[in-house]
This record gives sequence, C-alpha cells and structure tokens, in this order.
Amino acid sequence: MRELLEAVADGHLSPSEAEAELRGYATNDAGRFDAARKQRRGIPEAILAEGKTPAQVVALAETALETTDRALLTRTDDEQLDALQTALENSFPNATLERWGTSVRVVTPEFDQPSLDATVGVVTAGTVDGPVADEAELLPRDAGATIDRVEDVGVAALDRTLDQVDRFRAADVLIVAAGREGALPTVIAGLVDTPVIAVPVSSGYGFGGDGEAALAGLLQSCTVLSVVNIDAGFVAGAQATLIAQAIDGARDSSP
Repeated sequence: MRELLEAVADGHLSPSEAEAELRGYATNDAGRFDAARKQRRGIPEAILAEGKTPAQVVALAETALETTDRALLTRTDDEQLDALQTALENSFPNATLERWGTSVRVVTPEFDQPSLDATVGVVTAGTVDGPVADEAELLPRDAGATIDRVEDVGVAALDRTLDQVDRFRAADVLIVAAGREGALPTVIAGLVDTPVIAVPVSSGYGFGGDGEAALAGLLQSCTVLSVVNIDAGFVAGAQATLIAQAIDGARDSSP
C-alpha cells in the first residue's frame, strides 16, 4: 500500500493506475473500467461505444490505455472516432489506432502484444453479415490469434460453401455469422470437427427478418454447435478467444 502511495506521490503512477491496482477497476466520470478483467476472466474488457457520448467514449478509452496500455471499442460511430483521435493526439500521441468496421483497437508502445498458436476462422454468409463479423474479430485479433476471414459463402449457392471446406477444417475454432434463416452455421458444423460458434444476424425481411428466424433455426440445429444472441459478434469473439487460448496452451505444453 505504501509503495503505491509513494508511486502516486512521485508521479510514477497515476491515481487511476493505483485504483486499478487496489480495486481491479478505475473510475472516471463516464463509469468504471474493469482493468483486471484479463487477469480474472482471460479476456479484457471492451468499451461498448453504442449509446455513449463521444466524451464518455474518450474518457473510458483513456482510462483503459492508462491502466492496461490498450483500449478496445465496439460499435463506434464517426463522431466518436473523430473525438477519440483528437484526444489521443494530446493524451497518448504515440499510441497506435487500428480500425476495422466499427471496432477499434488502440495500443501504446508499452503494450506487450501476445501471440497465439491458433487460428480463428470468421465466416459470413453474405456481405450484410460483415459488420457483425468485424466485431467478432476484435478479441481474437487482440489476443494474437491468426484470423482467417471467409466471406460471402452462403448456402443459396452451396458450391461456394463447399469449395471452402478445407479452410473451415484448418481452423481451430469457427465463428459463422448468418442472417435470414441462419442455415450456414448448421451446414458448416456438419462438415468439420472444429468447434462452431454461430451468430444469428438481424438481416432479412418479413416474418423473422429481425434475426429471430435465424436464432430459432440455429437453436434447433441438428448438427452440434454453440449459438450466441442476435448480432452478438463480440460474445462470439470472446468465446472463440478463450478456446484459442486453451488450444495454444495445450500445444505449448505438449512434448
């Protein structure tokens, strides 16, 4: 305790860093950031930008960088991203910002990038499923897994599904995003011995077009797979990351 207080007093540790050390989280005007989640849960906290003001997004991202040297954000919009980039120029000028879709990753030079000996396949039935797949990539990318993105292989033209089977089978875990009736994850799961995490997407129209038809179909899948909620790309990515980390650990410990 005294060492922490002395570190804060002499400027080597910020109050937020000290609070994170003591409580596992750091508090600011936008809320509390769970700085210890990676150590406790195996995956870091990400900031859901949807529904937050640009100022709140900036405050939480800066706290994340201050306490963990990395900030992960999902479902950002252009206004939030502009505010974040402007703020980083002043508070963390040496940080690196990566963006794919609406997902954002910011790391400082002090961040120790992990590497996993595991491949996460991220598969989409169609272009409309892309944003959900982008969100699913965030955590496995951050964890250092290899990402194999396979796009637009929906079952309306089954040949385009079947000609990618070798890639599906080469992955250690698969995230498969599909809307409408949600058939693609079920078909792929019947072709591989790889864990499949299905993400129903809120695409389509008419009855069940808000993702409910896809969710219902996947919950009734005859082939064995896991299903997350509608559009829950982040949850699928988190589950895939935990599996990839376990596989990497098993490979690392094998004789």
